[in-house]
Amino acid sequence: MGNRLSKIATRTGDGGTTGLGDGSRTDKDSVRITSIGEVDELNSHIGLLLCEDMPADLREELVTIQHDLFDLGGELCIPGYQMIKEAHVERLDELLAKYNATLPPLTEFILPAGSRAAAQAHVCRTVCRRAERAIVTLGKAETIHEHPRQYVNRLSDLLFVLSRVLNRYAGGSDVLWQHERKRG
Repeated sequence: MGNRLSKIATRTGDGGTTGLGDGSRTDKDSVRITSIGEVDELNSHIGLLLCEDMPADLREELVTIQHDLFDLGGELCIPGYQMIKEAHVERLDELLAKYNATLPPLTEFILPAGSRAAAQAHVCRTVCRRAERAIVTLGKAETIHEHPRQYVNRLSDLLFVLSRVLNRYAGGSDVLWQHERKRG
């Protein structure tokens, strides 16, 4: 690839367009750029989550996910290119099974709360869902591979499970929604 980051401020985007990885230009508010931005924001929120205390194996898995998300952004940046494959989705399925097996079954809805790490995992989950919606929108407008959509769908599920794991790691538990609590 060479050294493509030698100059950060190029001024080429001053007119409202940006370059894609294939050399073409598109509007900065295109559905493709929106998708890339949502994935980038998710990656940044996971970086913030990694500032919290957590088990070492979970930390390593989240770092791997960050690399996957960078690859996903690269795939979205180059129309027709594929970096996220079925194996990436399968790895998330394995992590879901691994971590979900350690948790009690849910009998109530839970609130996005508890420890700071768990709350940040919930923020990651909601940003992931937004990234998924953007990728679905992109897929309606342009041809993209199916694995990016599947990856973020599975990742949002994993982030939900990890929020529960992180609450337990911090010595707490799920914060249950009290549907019959008195309001007012």
